[in-house]
Parts: sequence; structure tokens; C-alpha cells
Amino acid sequence: MKSLLPIMTLFAGLFFSYAQTGNIQGTVSDENGLYLPGANAIIGSLTKGAITDFDGKFTIVDVPAGTYTLEISYLGYSDLSQEVTVEAGKTTSVVISIEPKSMELDGVEVSAYGLSGQSKALNTQRTNLNITNVVSTDQIGKFPDVNIGDAVKRIPGITMQVDQGEARNIIVRGLSPQLNSVTLNGSRVPSAESDNRNVQMDLIPADMIQSIQVSKAVTPDMDADALGGSVNLITRTSPQGFRVSATLGSGVNFITDKPILNGSFLIGDRSKNDKFGWMVSASINDNDFGSDNIEAEWTDEFEYNTGVSDAEGEPILEEVDVDPYVNVFEQREYLVQRIRRSFSANLDYKFNANNTIFLKTMYNWRDDRENRFRLEHEILDAEDIEIGDFTISNGVPTRFPVEVKRQSKGGIDNNRSKNRRLEDQRMQNYSLGGNHLWGSLKVDWMTSYAKASEERLNERYAEFETEYIVNNDTYNTRYPRFSVADVNDAALGNFEYGEITEENQYTQEEDVNVFLNFEIPADIFGKGDGSIKFGARGRFKSKLRDNDFYEHDLEDAYPTLASVPVKNYDDPDFMAGSQYLIGSFATKEWLGGLDLNGDNGELVVDEFAPGNFDVNEDVLAGYFMINQKLSDKFSVLAGLRIENTKLNSKGNRVTFIEEDEDAGIEEDIIVEGVNGENSYTNILPGLHLKYDVSNNTILRFAWTNTLARPNYVDIIPRAEIVNEDSEIVLGNADLDPTISMGFDVMAEHYFQSVGIISGGLFYKDIKDFIYTFIYEAPDDSFGADTQGYDVFQPLNGDNATIFGVELAFQRQLDFLPGFAKNFSLYLNYTYLTSSAEGIRNEDGDERDDLDLPNTAPNMFNGSLGYADRKFSARLSANFSDSYIDEIGGNDFEDRYYDTQLFLDFNASYQISKNISVYADLNNITNQPLRYFQGVKERTQQVEFYGQRLTFGLKYDLFKKQ
Repeated sequence: MKSLLPIMTLFAGLFFSYAQTGNIQGTVSDENGLYLPGANAIIGSLTKGAITDFDGKFTIVDVPAGTYTLEISYLGYSDLSQEVTVEAGKTTSVVISIEPKSMELDGVEVSAYGLSGQSKALNTQRTNLNITNVVSTDQIGKFPDVNIGDAVKRIPGITMQVDQGEARNIIVRGLSPQLNSVTLNGSRVPSAESDNRNVQMDLIPADMIQSIQVSKAVTPDMDADALGGSVNLITRTSPQGFRVSATLGSGVNFITDKPILNGSFLIGDRSKNDKFGWMVSASINDNDFGSDNIEAEWTDEFEYNTGVSDAEGEPILEEVDVDPYVNVFEQREYLVQRIRRSFSANLDYKFNANNTIFLKTMYNWRDDRENRFRLEHEILDAEDIEIGDFTISNGVPTRFPVEVKRQSKGGIDNNRSKNRRLEDQRMQNYSLGGNHLWGSLKVDWMTSYAKASEERLNERYAEFETEYIVNNDTYNTRYPRFSVADVNDAALGNFEYGEITEENQYTQEEDVNVFLNFEIPADIFGKGDGSIKFGARGRFKSKLRDNDFYEHDLEDAYPTLASVPVKNYDDPDFMAGSQYLIGSFATKEWLGGLDLNGDNGELVVDEFAPGNFDVNEDVLAGYFMINQKLSDKFSVLAGLRIENTKLNSKGNRVTFIEEDEDAGIEEDIIVEGVNGENSYTNILPGLHLKYDVSNNTILRFAWTNTLARPNYVDIIPRAEIVNEDSEIVLGNADLDPTISMGFDVMAEHYFQSVGIISGGLFYKDIKDFIYTFIYEAPDDSFGADTQGYDVFQPLNGDNATIFGVELAFQRQLDFLPGFAKNFSLYLNYTYLTSSAEGIRNEDGDERDDLDLPNTAPNMFNGSLGYADRKFSARLSANFSDSYIDEIGGNDFEDRYYDTQLFLDFNASYQISKNISVYADLNNITNQPLRYFQGVKERTQQVEFYGQRLTFGLKYDLFKKQ
């Protein structure tokens, strides 16, 4: 009972205080009835105030009874003053609407036209206590961005990894995608990726999101597993009055000349008594495109058979010193159709001024249909290369024998798959929550269920193979190429049946989140507003991967590639160069029409069992923080977060048993179930300081402590033997989480004409980062004939550091004369430098020449925009420098993600108040995805996507209540 006394005293004090005072609860919206986040609502005579949240709502508690002047200020909008009467023990509701400053000038000054989105973003960013970057939905519309990933890459310090030309994986301040958190309305977004924690940012359409908030310095009330940052996607909420909006568009992909179709709608309203609000929106995008791809592996070793045998009859091999050359070369042609659908419904109900509940839902569904045609050449094993089969010129092998494979990838013939591999990805999120005032105590809560899944059924591969001698083109190492020495060797009849396989893959991740927050006024230093906030959160996650794999024996029916229907896929406009002619492959119709349900299929356990797993992760967290003003200009937020993580994992370990006739042992594969457990607790303090030099000039400082949990597939004590690639993949149940201590300093100046100039420094000290250690298996302990296989195992490194500089500038150039005042600039630049310790090479020696993987040294965004009352246009550039992507066994094997420069253009014209037309041109530079091995000149992969043109019609109608 004694332990409850302080709590009872606290609530009694709050109740007594509320009996003498009252509260003010209100909303701030613009001229169209759309809520304004980040607005200042201040009672100057009391030095009390609040900031509107992303729903435009603010609450000022513990206000003495009386009549006051409430002052509302917002960048780009006219200040507004309104009298409010507060009664003791009651909450007074106010609804406030403000108008852009440009409207006061009756159209004389048109330079501020179209700045409402930028204003919302900058006001939110300015009023946040921690270091954030914000992009609003209106800003997103000014860039030609189809998905959220493409929109996020415009933010300082962020670069994206692409998949089929669309931005997918987010890298924040040089930290890998799995080291950053992504939430939807504060609820964690699950990942459908099978082997990591990456959230597919290209799954969510840009027009379904109201704003994007990137917190680069998290506060104690936020999830701590955000080493790089936390990205919160906020869905659209019900407007102040009736709103309907629709988009209908089309376009073309120049790589395939196939059409693009897209459409969206949004409708919402509030009831006449203002209690019930709703918003429903939906979006669809059908994109039929493809990519042109070449890939290579490089080696500096060359061995051949001398033709002489040793005493045991084994061939004697001789190694020759050579310069690096391509020993594996592939050409790939992809044909892809992506249909992205999204549906969202958000509801809220206001019981009274003190109690509101809400329901936010989103369902995303993407079908990704793909055919891939791959021509692969790989140098033969040394014992199969004889004198006379090869030529070495100037230290480089220019002629040698290879194994050649022609592989068609597809799916079954039905209405869903359409003879293509169908990747069915879905992400759904349902959140129920509430905001309450109990006297002067603020209480908010939310519970959510989220699920992401990826299903790939009946994925088929047909492969035919032969051997012949190739000429190795060494002229341009950026565009390596093999060509057959004797064209007759490449006849379809020489390609013998290799394999026909079918596999089914399913991955799902489920999240259940529950959190509860309390906030009470506490003006400890007597300088105005202050509060104490505390709360708890539970996150209960499960992740499952369940695959299978069948191999079919159809050699008698289809002995060679000449015995099946084929199609020639040579493309004179192949974007890597017309010199690449891929030739003929088994058609997708033939592959999709095969009956593989007969007795010719064999379940190949070692192909899928090691990769299947079932993981449960429970995180319980609690926090306490104080937000206080030390003076009129100086604010501090300090707190502590504690997170406990408990992991349970199940997987498989595969062992190969070699045949031994003398001992009576038959060849066999043993699959053993393995379990792993781990738990740890992290104590994570944080400190944020904000100093207002003036109303529009702000200095910030942050000290934060964060963590990143290992990927699920890495923590299973499994063993996967990939005989085709001579590789062994191991898990590691003893992995520790990566932890980081970060420091940030930032200075910001906001222009009254809506804009910002800012600069900052940041530093992160990272411990126990996770990397993949590669070494050669010393013996056959992993199974028969596995000696010499490359072994891949995740390990904890020692320490890593990141130091960076961020600069940003955006402004309407309203100081220029004439029409030039309608131009605007958007610029940001980030510089990073990093180092990593504790990484070992294949010999076990520590390497001292490495940056932390995924840290791009230079990143830049820029755009030049123009907007008047009718017409707007913007040219946008996005640049990221090359960086190390995967650490190899030595520096020669390291893989790098190459420099990217994307250039996009978009324009729109306002036909009437409600109707506009638009046109977007993406990837003007035809920027490919490129990896290189060791040095920039050695291409490991280059994939081109071509340009994309879209155009359409937009309709938007607002009716204020």
C-alpha cells in the first residue's frame, strides 16, 4: 500500500489542480480545411503553449480560469489571434482556420503560390524538439515519385538501394536498411523480406501518405532500434470538411514501350456535429517494364591440367600467375509487370473535448510478375582445362573453355501467374488508439496488428547446358563480354537437358504492438511550459519462412534445347550495348504449360530446409523523460529508455553423408532441427537541447543511444550447403545486437517566405556491428566433399565510427525581379566518413582498410522549381557516391555499390480551381544499378531500366464545414 501512496498523491494533486484550472483543446487548419501540423498555439500572458500534431490538434493544460488571447503562428501563413474563455474543471474546444500570407495581397504577390506543402513540412520540422526532416504529401506531389522510397530519397542524408529501377531499401546516414526503423502512424511496419529486416519502401504508393517524418535523433518515447534513424509514415486523416480527390493517368516505359496505368481517389468528411470524421482512399498502378542486365565475377587465379598424373592417378595441376579476369559472365533480360494496389480507411470519433478514439487501416498488395532469360558462362574446373584449350595474352586469359547454361524463368499458366513468376507481396496494418485528458493528465494509447507476407508459388526454371571455348573480351573491363570461338558450338542442339525445377516460397512477419503514454505538466524551473512523460510498450513479433523445392526428370522428353519451343531474345537496343546478343531460350508458354504434377518430381531437401525458420521476438520497453524550458529560449528534453529483448528461433542444419561401399554406408542427407535462444536488456539514455536564437533561428544538440538487432536468419544455428556455388552459409545464435552512441549538432534558420538554410555535424560510435565473415572450409566437417567451399557466417565486429556533415537550403527566390521570383531552389548535401575495426579476412587477419558497409561518402539532392498561378515545373537531381556493399574474403573480393545520379522532370498546369493536368519524366540519365568488384573499373553487375513517362489528370475539391 505504501508503494501506491506516491502515485495516489500525484493523481490527487492533478485532480485538485484541474478543479482550479481548465484546458484548451483545438485544431488548426488551412483555407481548404486541411489540418496544419507544427503550428504554434501560445497564450503569451501565461507563457503557455502547445504545438499541433500531424492531425493539426493541440492541447494546453492547466490553464487558470479566465479569458485569454490565443495566438497562432505558422510559417507562410498570417498570424491569428483569438479570444478563448477557460472555465475551471472544463476543457474548451476551439476550431481555428488560418490563411496563407499571399492571399492578403489579393494576388499581387504570386511568388508564394503552391508553398502550402513546404510550409507544413518546415513548420513541423521547426517545432520538433529532436532533429528531424519532414516531407509533406504536397511536397511529394511536386516530385515525380510513385512510391514512398522515391520520395524519401529527397531527404538530406538518405540514399536508396533500387530494385528494378524503383527505390526499395532505405539507407539513413550511411547505415544499412536493417539498421533503420520504419513505422506507419507510429506502428512498426513488418518486413516481407525473407532473410533480413528491410522494409520494402516501394510497396507503399506515395499518394497514400500525408507526410513523412525522419527522426535522425530519436527521443526516449520512440523505439530504440533506429541506429540510422526512424522513418514514420503518416496516412491521410479526415479533413475539416468534405474533400474528394482523384487522379487518372497513363504513360509508357521506353525500355519495353509498354503502357503504364495509374489511378487513385480520396474522399472524406466530418459529421455536422464535428464528432465523427472519416477518410477513405485507394490507389492502383500497373507498370509493365523490364531491365537489361550483365553480371560478372572476377578472379586472379588460373589453373590447368598438365596432362600428367601423380602416383595415385590424380591429374597434376599447374597454376599460372595472371592479372584479374572474368571467370563467370552472365547476360540477363528481365520482363516485369508490377501491379501495386493500396487501400486505406481512417476513422475518428470525438466523444467530447477530452476523449477521442481513432482507427487507422492500410492494406497494400503488389503483384510482381517476372520472366527472366539468363545466359551464363563459367570457366571449367582446372582438371577439365587442358593444354591447347586456353590462351593467355599479356598476363590475361583471353581464351578458355566454359560451361554454358541457358535458363528460362517463369511460372504456371493461369490467370494469376500468366506464365510468369508471381511474387505476391502484401502488407497490412490496423491501429486502434485514443487520446484522453484526465484533468491535466494527457493519456494516449494504441494497439495495432500488422502483417507482411511474400508468396511465390510454382516458380519454375528450365535450364539447358553445354561446353565450348570462348574468347574473353578484355578491351573494356566496365563492359566485359564472352563470345563463342566457334559459332557452331552454340547450336541449340548442343545444349543438353540440365534441369527443370519448381519451388514454392512463403515468408510472413506479424507484429502486435501495444503502447501507453502518460504526460503531466511540470514546470520545474518556473520558466513556462514543461512536462513529464512516461510510458510502456510491448512489441511481439513472429517471422516464418516456409519453402520447398522440386527437381523434375524430363530429360527423355526434352533431351536438348532444340526439342522445345524457343524464342530469340536478341535486342539491338540492349542498353548495355548492341554487342550483347543473348540468343534463344525455351519460351515462357512452354515452361508454364508443363505438367509437373506427375511422378517425375523429386523433393530436394537440401535446397530449402536450411533456409526455413520460425522466429519469435518479444520486446518490452519502458521510458521516462522530462521536457523543460530552462529559459524563454532554451529547452531541454532528457530521459531514459529500457528495452528487454527475448528471442526464440527454430531452423534446420543439413549434413551430407558420403557413400562408403566398404563400410556399407549409402549417400544420404540428414536434416536436423536446431533451436536458438537469446535475451538481452539495453539501457538507453538520451538528451536533446534546443536554443531559439530568434523565432526563426534554432540551435540543436542531441546525445542518443540506439541499437539494432541481428537479422532473423542470422541468429539460427543452421548450416546451408549450396553445392552449385560451392558455398556454405552458417547462422550464429550468439550474435549480439549492434549498439550506437550518437552526437548531433544542428543550426537552422527558417525564412519567413517559407524556406530553410541549415547545417549540422553528427558522429556515431558503433559497437558490435555485424558483418559476414568468409573463409574456406578446412575439411569435410560440413558434409561430403565440402572441403574448400566458401563459408559465410555472420560475426560481430569490434567498433565502427561515422562522422558526417549535413547542409540544406530551400527557398522561394522571391527577392528576384519579375517572373524570376516564381523560381525556387531545393538543395541538400551530406558528407560521410567512416571506419570499421575487427573485420577479418579469409586468413583470419584483421583488415584495416575498410569503411563501414553502406556508408556513401557524398550524397546530394537538388531541384529547381517554377510555380505561378497556373503552371509549375521542377527539374530534380539525386546523387549518391559509391560505397562498399558487401565485404569479401579480401579486398579483391569486396563488392561496391556504384555512384548513382538520377535526373527527373515534372510539370503541371491548373486548368481550373479543381482540375489540373500533369506530366512526369523519370530517370532521364538512364542511370543503371551498378556494382563493381574491388576497383571501379571491374563491373560485377550493371542493370539498365530506361526512362519512364507518365501523364494524367487530377481533380481536387474542398468544402469547408
